Amino acid sequence: MSKEKLYIFDTTLRDGAQTQGVDFSIDDKEKISNSLDNLGVDYIEGGWPGANPTDTEFFNKDHGFKNAKLTAFGMTKKSEHSAENDPMLASLINSKSSSVCLFGKSWDFQVDVALGITNEQNIENISESAKHIVNSGKEFMFDAEHFFDGYKANPDYAMACIKAAYDQGTRWIVLCDTNGGTLPHEVSKIVSEVIKHIPGDNLGIHAHNDTENAVANSLVAVQAGVRQIQGTINGLGERCGNANLMSLIPSLFLKKDFSEKFELNIKRENLKNLTQCSRLLDELLNRKPNKHLPYVGASAFSHKGGMHVSAVQKDPKTYEHIDPEEVGNSRNIVVSDQAGQSNIMSRLKSIGIQVEKNDPKIKKLLEEVKDREFIGYSYDGADASFELLARRLIGEIPRYILINEYDVSVKKDSLGEIISHAKAQLEVDGKKILCEGQGNGPVNALDNAIRKNVNKLAKYSEYLKDLKLVDYKVRILNTGTEAVTRVSIESTDSKGVNWFTIGVSPNIIDASFKALVDSLDYKLFKDKAPASL
Repeated sequence: MSKEKLYIFDTTLRDGAQTQGVDFSIDDKEKISNSLDNLGVDYIEGGWPGANPTDTEFFNKDHGFKNAKLTAFGMTKKSEHSAENDPMLASLINSKSSSVCLFGKSWDFQVDVALGITNEQNIENISESAKHIVNSGKEFMFDAEHFFDGYKANPDYAMACIKAAYDQGTRWIVLCDTNGGTLPHEVSKIVSEVIKHIPGDNLGIHAHNDTENAVANSLVAVQAGVRQIQGTINGLGERCGNANLMSLIPSLFLKKDFSEKFELNIKRENLKNLTQCSRLLDELLNRKPNKHLPYVGASAFSHKGGMHVSAVQKDPKTYEHIDPEEVGNSRNIVVSDQAGQSNIMSRLKSIGIQVEKNDPKIKKLLEEVKDREFIGYSYDGADASFELLARRLIGEIPRYILINEYDVSVKKDSLGEIISHAKAQLEVDGKKILCEGQGNGPVNALDNAIRKNVNKLAKYSEYLKDLKLVDYKVRILNTGTEAVTRVSIESTDSKGVNWFTIGVSPNIIDASFKALVDSLDYKLFKDKAPASL
């Protein structure tokens, strides 16, 4: 039995760009669209040509996509213009896009309140706009904005709106849950009614996530008959976001209820680009990835409980619904105070440490981890610090930079500015080095003291000059006079490698210092720096 084709439509660069705090540059758009094209999506909605200089420039370029059709976005014509004389429609037709997507109202309430025109005028605008774009030779699709709310309020009018577009030869009629308030059973019922009038091969779904049902609504829409699915990378989008393609694509590709009936343009080997695509977006937005995202999150295939780890080692299917490698992700065995020997063995193996099961060092390391976590350490989010701890117990970490002493002061100047100053006495190959620096906080000052004097560090200067602190978190573990502070630091380098270190102490500066030293040591170790003499 031949499979039906499903089409993936990405709107990260348009609907995703409407997210608060998101502003894509041309370079960002190029990188994201190339990543999506390499993944194998069918349509990339690049934005609104003519609306702003960035989108206009993006649509003036020849992108040379191998898989995707570049789609221009806009709205149906205004009542005061004919379709032929509408400047916005002209900008879409004249752009270097393969297809055009226009949105128009399909809820009579919106027509009255938002547009302030008659229901008949709205239908005329939809029909004439569709006819004009279709006659231009470009593939045309109509986003029926507020369709589900409109259908629930006035099904006849909602249907009349999409029929007006469909009757002009529109390739795709996209049913939009614009406010994101429709539930899966409603989507299934309404799509089943719509399909009696418009073939499923011409229907799409555009779901928003305001009830956290965007993915579920998209899947039930496919089951009910739609064949185009719209969404964004990581669910980016206005308010609560759009349907997350990073969840939808693998579900459609790997889950039997869909994979046995449907096929995507995405190839199995390209599916492995999914995690990379997800993390690229977060990198460009300069934000921490959500590690709990299904399929692509860093914790999506993490195992912490000792019994879980033991079972996974026997057969991953015991606690994993797919092989993480299928989506370009990896299994992560967490080491914590709940860890058993299985966790420790698995984690050591993953970082290249080979030890026998009965090696007494395993028991020693497990006891050390539990003792440290009792006083506040948490190694399930500090892989670099755990690796250093493990290797130090085994005797594999050389001594690099010896920090003999440090001093940090914080003062408020006459202008009301808080200034932190740090001094650190370092030692490399027996030579003492004094480093000083300032910052907007004590940790920043310590970091600057070392990194801004990196040229003084002799053989280690080349290794540390690209080290950057990405994130710094402080947690007070208990209150009162004996409060304990846990500091977590995320670091990166020019290779794009990120690592996490941790420090614990009753003193926040000391805790920060421990985490910082681990960050330096890990950087030197992973880059195979020589030991200090």
